[in-house]
Parts: sequence; C-alpha cells; structure tokens
Amino acid sequence: MALPSAALLPGLLLVADALALVLLVPLVPVLVPLGVVGLWLEAALRLPVLAVATWLLLPRRPSGATAAAVTVAATPAAFGTFRHLLGPPGAGPGLLVTASPTWLGVTHAAVALALLAWAAPPAPGGVPKTSGDVPKAPGTILRVLALTWEERNVLGGAFVCLVLAAIGETLGPYATGKVLDAIRNGDGLTAGAVGMVAAAGAASVLFSGCRGGLFILLKARLHQRLSLRLFSHLVRQDLDFFQRTPAAELSAQFSMEVPRVCMAAPSGANLLFRSLGMALVVGAFMFVLAPGLALLALLELPLGIAIHRIESARKQALQRSMLEASARTASGVQESVAAIETIRIFSAEEEEEKQHSCNLAKELRLKEQMNLELAFFTLVQRVLQLTIRVLVLFRSHQQLRDGYITPGVLVSFLLYQDTVGSHVQVLLYGFNEFLTKAAAGWKIWEYLDREATGDVGGVQKPPELQGHVTFQEVTFTYPGNPEQPVLKDVTFEVRSGEVTALAGSNGSGKSTAVALLERLRDPGSGKVLLDGIPLPEYEHQYLHRKVVLVEQDPILFSGTIRENILLGLEHCKESELQEAATAAGAMEFIQGLERGWDTEVGEHGEHLAAGERRRVALARALLRRPAVLILDEALDDGDEGAAQCWLRTGLAQTVLVVSHRPRVLDAADHLVVLERGAVVETGTPAKLREHCGAYSRLLLGGGRTGGPEASSMGSEKGAASGRE
Repeated sequence: MALPSAALLPGLLLVADALALVLLVPLVPVLVPLGVVGLWLEAALRLPVLAVATWLLLPRRPSGATAAAVTVAATPAAFGTFRHLLGPPGAGPGLLVTASPTWLGVTHAAVALALLAWAAPPAPGGVPKTSGDVPKAPGTILRVLALTWEERNVLGGAFVCLVLAAIGETLGPYATGKVLDAIRNGDGLTAGAVGMVAAAGAASVLFSGCRGGLFILLKARLHQRLSLRLFSHLVRQDLDFFQRTPAAELSAQFSMEVPRVCMAAPSGANLLFRSLGMALVVGAFMFVLAPGLALLALLELPLGIAIHRIESARKQALQRSMLEASARTASGVQESVAAIETIRIFSAEEEEEKQHSCNLAKELRLKEQMNLELAFFTLVQRVLQLTIRVLVLFRSHQQLRDGYITPGVLVSFLLYQDTVGSHVQVLLYGFNEFLTKAAAGWKIWEYLDREATGDVGGVQKPPELQGHVTFQEVTFTYPGNPEQPVLKDVTFEVRSGEVTALAGSNGSGKSTAVALLERLRDPGSGKVLLDGIPLPEYEHQYLHRKVVLVEQDPILFSGTIRENILLGLEHCKESELQEAATAAGAMEFIQGLERGWDTEVGEHGEHLAAGERRRVALARALLRRPAVLILDEALDDGDEGAAQCWLRTGLAQTVLVVSHRPRVLDAADHLVVLERGAVVETGTPAKLREHCGAYSRLLLGGGRTGGPEASSMGSEKGAASGRE
C-alpha cells in the first residue's frame, strides 16, 4: 500500500480500538472467568468496530485494510494465549480492556511497523512496477494446476509415496527417542527397537526415491502434453497471426517457457507437498511430545515467513533496478561502438569513458546493495533461529528438571525441531519459486486462448473433381490496411483441362488471388468456387490435397529427396514416384547424385540449388495428381510446354500459372490480366496482343516477346532463382 495510507490507517484503528474497549468495559465480569476463550471473544467483539472504521477511508481505503483490522484484533489474544501456555505456572491471560493503556499503544505501534514493513517498497531509482503480470499470475497458476490434474494418476502415485516417505522419516526420531529411554531405564537394546529404527530409515529412502522418480515422469508427461497442445493450436492459426508474431518468439515458448511451466508443478509439488506434509506431521508429533515446547519452537514459522516476505519484496525491487542499469550500460556500449567514427572525429573518448564508468558505478552500487541486504536478512534469519533454539533449550531444561518430559522425549523433540526448521525453509523458498515458474507461462495460455479466425469446418469430399475454378465478384483487403482493397470485384474463370495464366505487374493482386484459391485467406466479399461449390464447404485436408501450390522458392523439409516428394502420402508406387519426378524434370539431377533418392536435402533444402528445389517441389505436387495445380513463378523459359504436357498425361486436371515471363504467358490457353486489383482483360494471348491493351503494355514494360529486353528479363530472373 502507499505510504500515506499506511500512515493514516494505524491512527484510525487506534481511535476505533479505544472506542471499542470503552464499550466492552461492562462485559469484563463475563469475559475474565472464561480465560483464553474470553481473550478471543474480546478480539471477536473488537473486530467489527475496527472493520467498520477502515471503510471511513473510502475512496482511499488501502487494499490491506481488512488484514490490518484482523491483525490488530488478534494480536493481544494471540499474545495472551502464548503467555498462558508458555509462561510460568499460574500465569493467566489478561484482557486488553483491563490492561494498562500502554499495552494498547504497544499493540498498535507493533501493527503499524508491521504494515509499513509488509508494504512492498518502491524500486530504487524510481523504477515502476510492471503491472502487466499481476492480473495474469493467479490465472496462470490455476491453468498450471489444471494441466497437472490431467496427469492425476502419476501425481496420485507420487503423493502416496510422499506420504509413506514422510511417515518413515518421522518415525525415525521417534524410534530413536524410545531406544534412548529404554537404555536409560536399563532395558538395553532390543532387536525390535533396532529393527524399528532401520525400518523407518529404509522406508524413508525407498519411498523418497519412488516419489522423486514419479515427479520426474510427471514433468516429462506434462512437457509432452503442453508442447503438443500448443503446437496443434498454433498451426491452426490464421496467417495474420504468424505475420504479426516473430518466429523467434514462438520458438522461445517451446524451448524456454514450456519447460519452465512444466517444471513448476512437479518441482513445486515435490518440494511443497513434502515440506508441508513433513512440517504438519512433525509439528503434530512435537505437540504430542511437548505442547508448550512445540508452540515456542513453531514461532519460527510466522516470523520466518514475515522476514522472507520483506526480503523477497526488496529483492524484486532491486532486481528490476539491476535490469534497468544493465540495459543502460549495454545500450551505452552499443551506441558508442556504432558511433566510433563520430567519437574519434570529436575526440570524445574521455567523455564516453566517463559515462561508461558512471553506468558501471551505478550497477556496482546496486549489486553491493543487493549483497548487503542479502547478508542482513540472512543474519536476521540466523539470529531468529538461534533465539528460538536457546528459548527452547531453556524451557526444555525447566520441564526436564520438573519431570514433565524424559531425556528420550527431549532428544526426539530436538531432532524434530531440526527437521521442521529445514522444511520451513524449503516452504519459504520453494513456494516463491513455484509461483514464479507458473506465472512465467502466461504467454502460453494467451496463445492457447486465441481462436483461429479461419473456418476449417467444411465437410464436402466429392469422389472426383473437374478442377473448374470461378472467382465471383471477390473483394479482399488485408487487416493491416483496410482502406486499400487489394482485389476489387474480381471475376474470372479457370476452366478445367486448360492452362490459365494470371498476368499483371507487381502489386496487381496475383499472389492474393492465389492465396484465396489455396484458402490461405478468405475473401471479404464474393466467393471462390471449385466445381461450383464455395471453398469453405470443402473438408480442409481434402481441399489441400486437390489444390496444390508450387512457388518460385518452395520450402523443403529436413530429410531425403524421397521423403520430401512423398510428404503426406502413405501409399505410393515406385513407378508413380519416378513418373512424377520425370515429368517435373527432376529425375536427371536425382540420378546424378551420389545417394540418389536418399540424398539429404538439409534444413529448408539448403543442400540443393534453387532450381533443384523447385523441381523436387514440382514432383511432389504432380505425384498427388491435383485437380488444380497452381504455379507461382515456378516455370522458367523452356518449361512453357510442360503444363500442357501434364494436362495431357493426366498428372493435373487444371493449371493456373502466375508468371511474368512472356514465353510462359503466351503458352497459356487463357489469360487473365490484373491491374491494381481489378480484372482489365481476359482472352487468349494472341487476341490480347492484337487488342493492344493492358497485356501489350505489360509486355512493353518488361520487353517484347522474343526480343532482347524480354529475353534479358527472363534470363536474369531465371539466373537469380536458379543459381547454384
């Protein structure tokens, strides 16, 4: 909470508490005979007055006001209870209403200091807190717990082993104490006593190992489940998502964030459940052995939590400042190196050295402050542990002298105290680590909550397709630029059994039309029909087996040439594979390779030349015998007759060619010319040449067919795309 609220709230609570005590004076004769119960009744009666008082701070009521009221009400009752249980014999609890006014002032002063200490301190250097992660943390933790619950069988087995290991670890000190008492009484060692100690140790070791192994298995299964779920969800997103999201960011989710999230629950459950279970079981045994000593020893728990909370808040604040200082230093170095010529020209080396020295000094001061505060809080924790241990020893000496406990009970108790202390430390640090790792995955859940905008719910799967494509008044705009449509009322046909070419200058909308036909995007208005059926009505996988695209620079996957051509096909004859490779012009270079079909293409096909990658991609497309084959700048000069050959041999039923090469365009049966997103001409190449319209201007802009300029345009493009 903010400092003004933290300073105003204690004063208001003090006034309200004084008023409540005045009202409770008539009830003193009723509460005093009740002892400890009367103390807590007094606290319960004071609490409503304190709670109502906090609402007077509206609209500036701090978030911790209710907790402050409860703390003020419960502190005197808790002190009186501990004084009654741990104090000298005959020391009874005293009501706050009958105590000296000094006690009221001391109570509220302690609470005020606690509120100020508990409030998160501002970061050194005025670094603001990042509020973005705060609302996400609880939701991400619940999502991690829900994911872990899906592996409840493994988690349940690990939890059973955890309980059995805790029982074995707990019985060890208890059996040791019994053995010591037996020796003291002159009974001597017995096989049963030694066997009990050995059995407890063996059970602890055995079930601890099983517990650890099951939690490792749980981590692996969660990693597999979450990685598969995230990947399956991402590959179904629309293209705009991948264009807006860097690939490095998505890769980092799989390589860094998924392992961290999947480690949170197993490691957290392993540490927290074990430590919490052990602390509860050992604490119960301590209460059974010596209730008074147990209350005194367990005072370390709330005090340790408070110290750890303050230390954690300070550490987070300093870490934010450290990150800012390190970033400032690195930025200064990068800027100086980039502008070294300017620095040299103006002889500014000394100024840059001073600035860098200043940045390093700030970073060093923060590091020193972090180390000093770490040493200070470590010292406070050690002093607290030592103080509690001295008090326990002093009190146990009194009870041992008075005959309330035996030496064996004392040894067992001290062993339990060491055990519960270590588990409390694990709880303090393990819980914070669990929250940090669980909250780190908020981006993963954000991706999983994102719905894909593309509709892939079609069901049409006709046994045969003719490959007749129709664009009906199609208009499309990209989401990032809705004011400028890329296609405007585009209408044309791609007839079955023909080669249709899309022509146009760069930016005319050719690639967008191909994306709509591949259904990588959906039109804003109008329809794209295949054999008279709108594309969204076709089943997703069926459509992409029947409409196949080959690009100028196609993507190949790591593996062999054979595996890339067979991609996605389960059954294929060797004769069909060779026929497709021969038709694509890939057979000659494949046979010339040392390993032939089993040649590794490398990542993205980097072991092959651009032209060879294109031949492999053509073979991959022809092997599927598509209803519609789309060639986006995938044909070179000299390949213009290939498309007609594929139609005659039945390797494709319809071919749509996108090209800038005049020879390829002239070989088409039908031409569709686009300009600025609109269809301006359609017809045969010869007819459009005679018309002397947009197609003729396009050829003149890039060179005449067969002329020097056209030849140069084609050869340069081919050299750029097919260079070895």
